[in-house]
Amino acid sequence: MPRVFISSVIGAPPAKVWDKIRDFNALPRWHPRIRDSRIENGEPSDRVGCVRDFHLQNGDRIREKLLALSDFDLSCTYAILESPMPLTDYVATLRLTPITDGDRTFAEWTAEFDCAEADAEDLVVGIGNNVFQAGFDALKRQMTG
Repeated sequence: MPRVFISSVIGAPPAKVWDKIRDFNALPRWHPRIRDSRIENGEPSDRVGCVRDFHLQNGDRIREKLLALSDFDLSCTYAILESPMPLTDYVATLRLTPITDGDRTFAEWTAEFDCAEADAEDLVVGIGNNVFQAGFDALKRQMTG
């Protein structure tokens, strides 16, 4: 089972970063690769079990289900329901941890999934760089710029 792990340091307090990313429907407001997003069936975007339906800038459509959301742990876990990527059983967690030296945030984003062995390396690199690291880079610009 391939695993993606990307971490970064964001020069802002965890509460400020969490405020930006907590809303499961907020991807277009902070991630540059996301064009639009909506929560299906009018559910609240912080209700575990809600489904976000969004489009990437290139038009690809992805549906994801919120599996866990913790204001205490500053984390959210979600699963991909539909995606053009050749993978299944994708589950990811985005977690923030305080860095007390300088009131900064340690951010980590992980994912595990199943796929054909021939696709594993490209998926790990693509998700790591184009999704997770791109999101962290955007957050750094928004939080400190």
